[in-house]
Amino acid sequence: MDWATVLPVVWFFIIGFAVIMYVLLDGFVLGLGILLPFADDEDQRDHMMNTAAPIWDGNETWLVLGGAGLMATFPKAYAIVLSALYLPILAMLIALIFRGVAFEFRFKAHTSRWLWGVAFSVGSVVTAFAQGLILGALVEGMPLTGGKYVQGAFGWFSPFAVMTGVAVVFGYALLGATWLILKTDGRLQRIAFDLTRPLMLAVIGFMLMVSAWLPFLDSQLMERWFTGAHILWLSPVPILTVLNAILLWRAVLKNREVQPFVLALCFFALGFIGLVVGMWPNIVPPSMSIWEAASPPSSQGFVLVGAAFLIPAVLAYTVYSYRVFRGKVLAGEGYH
Repeated sequence: MDWATVLPVVWFFIIGFAVIMYVLLDGFVLGLGILLPFADDEDQRDHMMNTAAPIWDGNETWLVLGGAGLMATFPKAYAIVLSALYLPILAMLIALIFRGVAFEFRFKAHTSRWLWGVAFSVGSVVTAFAQGLILGALVEGMPLTGGKYVQGAFGWFSPFAVMTGVAVVFGYALLGATWLILKTDGRLQRIAFDLTRPLMLAVIGFMLMVSAWLPFLDSQLMERWFTGAHILWLSPVPILTVLNAILLWRAVLKNREVQPFVLALCFFALGFIGLVVGMWPNIVPPSMSIWEAASPPSSQGFVLVGAAFLIPAVLAYTVYSYRVFRGKVLAGEGYH
């Protein structure tokens, strides 16, 4: 077996798995922060945050795993992406820290509780927007000269990246609203239902805008999705996305509690599958493949041994925590 060929493929999917796990698990917590201003009062905000309080702390583990895995197994890609997208990545990390501090301090504060609530909301919005900017830059592609990114500190900034940033904010807000439908009842659940409908329309609208914009981009994803026989074998992804949108709309209209959250997660999963399929086999679009960016097989194999223990452990912890804290969170209940 040619390990120099196989291991980069294995690590490409491990890093992809870590990223999508982070997006799915932390996305609805970011969505709670984005939706915090729509609550009626501080008691409802307490209720919203208490739905995530016992299970949100481990979410960044997946983000760390993806970043550390990229550095260890694809160091060339890590160097290019971190240097090219330094500003949005820095904004994301600062906002994540800001959000974490605000989450904990808000439960301890009294007169300044509203201020920490604002901080939590702002941190969530900035984090989501920064992640959207990063996504948009990767979709557009990062042209390299001699294996280096030479477009400067703001080379990633474009109208498409900004639109993608706004789209991710609305997408996370949809996850947050459907999470509240699942975990709450009464007035707060009603607010969540009322927010879910316009958020669904916004997310669907942004998906259509991205699809319409792609043919006008000099992007690898455009070539992959809109040329030749690719359209035929990639067609299940957009078809499933349309079907998912219809099922989500019907579930909300029928006041279902579990289905909206599951289907909102499927929206992100399908979008991520489309991104991975469009990028493959490049890890830095449009031209750096996973094999060009890979570290030596000995390094990838060594780190793979650790990942073989770490990933099942994190998965087990995640499943256990969600199982223990399953069910509705009633108003007035909390874990702080």
